[in-house]
Amino acid sequence: MLTISNLSLRVAGRLLIEEASLSLPAGAKAGLVGRNGTGKTTLFRAITGELAPEKGEINFPKNTRIGQVAQEAPGTDEALIDIVLAADTERASLLSEAETATDPHRIAEIQTRLADIDAHSAEARAATILAGLGFDQDAQQRPASSFSGGWRMRVALASVLFAQPDLLLLDEPTNYLDLEGTLWLENYLSNYPHTVLLISHDRDLLNRTVSSIAHLEGRKLTLWRGGYDQFERQRAERAELLEKTRVKQEAARKHMQSFVDRFRYKASKARQAQSRLKALEKLQPVESMLDGSVTPFRFPEPDKTVASPIIALEKGAVGYAPGKPVLSNMTLRIDADDRIALMGANGNGKSTFAKLLSDRLKLEAGRITVAPGLKVAMFAQHQLDDLRPEENAYEHVRRLMPAAPEAKVRARVAQFGLATEKMSTPAKDLSGGEKARLLMGLAVFEGPNLFILDEPTNHLDIDSRAALIQALNEFPGAVILISHDRHLIEATADRLWLVKDGAVAPFDGDLSDYRRIVTGQASDRREKREADKASKADRRREAAQRRAALEPLAKEIKATEGLIERTRQRIEKLDGEMADPALHQAEPARISTLAKERAKLSDALSDHEERWLELSSRYEEGIAQ
Repeated sequence: MLTISNLSLRVAGRLLIEEASLSLPAGAKAGLVGRNGTGKTTLFRAITGELAPEKGEINFPKNTRIGQVAQEAPGTDEALIDIVLAADTERASLLSEAETATDPHRIAEIQTRLADIDAHSAEARAATILAGLGFDQDAQQRPASSFSGGWRMRVALASVLFAQPDLLLLDEPTNYLDLEGTLWLENYLSNYPHTVLLISHDRDLLNRTVSSIAHLEGRKLTLWRGGYDQFERQRAERAELLEKTRVKQEAARKHMQSFVDRFRYKASKARQAQSRLKALEKLQPVESMLDGSVTPFRFPEPDKTVASPIIALEKGAVGYAPGKPVLSNMTLRIDADDRIALMGANGNGKSTFAKLLSDRLKLEAGRITVAPGLKVAMFAQHQLDDLRPEENAYEHVRRLMPAAPEAKVRARVAQFGLATEKMSTPAKDLSGGEKARLLMGLAVFEGPNLFILDEPTNHLDIDSRAALIQALNEFPGAVILISHDRHLIEATADRLWLVKDGAVAPFDGDLSDYRRIVTGQASDRREKREADKASKADRRREAAQRRAALEPLAKEIKATEGLIERTRQRIEKLDGEMADPALHQAEPARISTLAKERAKLSDALSDHEERWLELSSRYEEGIAQ
């Protein structure tokens, strides 16, 4: 389906991909991963023909339909459903022609083709996709211009999914989705009938939707079988093996070089030395696979701890317009060491709740109690726009430390995880991940007791997300997390709260339970659980009835076990007496009597054991029925 051969790509004079090759069969689903800036998006541009390769070829079958999300979201006055339907250009063209066609043969061809492409169900399919991405029936009829840019990007995604291209290219599609949309997309891609190449830093999405990982590293492409976790494990094993090989080779190289240095000028050893010199020249060095280290996140500890609860809400209500609360009747408590993830579709009030906790919104009703001295920090993706574009990281931090010496300011910037050369780069020229690090560092600058993060991973690669997880787990204060990254949630959050229908309440379950609810599998699971409970109750009741019927048999078994035990004890006592040498000398006749008694007891023991085996077999058969 897709074949990349010896491909080299250069952008602005920088060689990103060099003689890389990759082959994906039709229907394959692969994840494209690699550090930010390695050239993943550039490769997509080459596949679509937007960028000409410096060398090599990209081939796929003739008439292959390639689809990717438009870079600019639709902002017209067309209804969302109409925008998505128009994405299937063949259907739209056939329907338009059908209105004017007069030739009976052509009309028949049009109708046959419309049937072949399942045109009659198009509106239902488009509506299903839009609903999965968060648009209810009313929203689907609204014009695209009435939605924000993030929501319009969902429409762009819905359009390309509806068109069902033969090769679907998705570049970080979850960046503008919430957790619910991400779960729906995961389910949709798992059942997508054509080839998918997916750029993503969401390891759960990759684990559940793709069967191979294309890793872009060192300007080369390597295909690994399995999801992301399997790729990571296999790659670590290969890296360990290569490192061992490299160490052995280096030892061999030193040994050979030592031999050459010692004997190359001795006539008796010259031939051997020359031979080893040639071997040394042919010995190709084994490159290490070890990644460059990822700079950790460091969040300062609070200056002083505060007692729990740090925030308590009693029947609280909050909104943006008087008398129109977005959330109401909230009675909740947040403790000093809480790790809470907020779930719920966009528009239900997660960010509103976060703004309330960070004192950006005031209560309309109810009561909120805040611990004295509580410091709250908040990070949100939209705040990236609040950075001063012409100022560098050093200048941003200098504003917060006006009297500090330069070395101390730079040391503080270094804690944000920005390299030395990036400290003097204007904010507008930083990458998305670097901007996120700068903004996160500024947010926690004063050492908060509560850190609220709203979609912190959108611009972070997988390794940086792992560093963020470690930092959050080491942070001594409370954390409130809003994220579509399930791995981040599962690795950091202890509690789940669901924001839905104007309320915030603890969620009784885990992310797997929530996934089943979002993807429509919960009712089936619930019915199965109830059926299992009913069947288990029936089995327990039947087993109890059988045990009652077998109670006399159980008593006889127990009595027989008592006989066996007493008989064994008597035999052991007789054996002890007969082993006494003094008895043999003083009462030899007594020995004969004891021996006869032991023989009778031994026969009785055999009878008791046989009876016990018979009774036990009957009891087990009765229980098993």
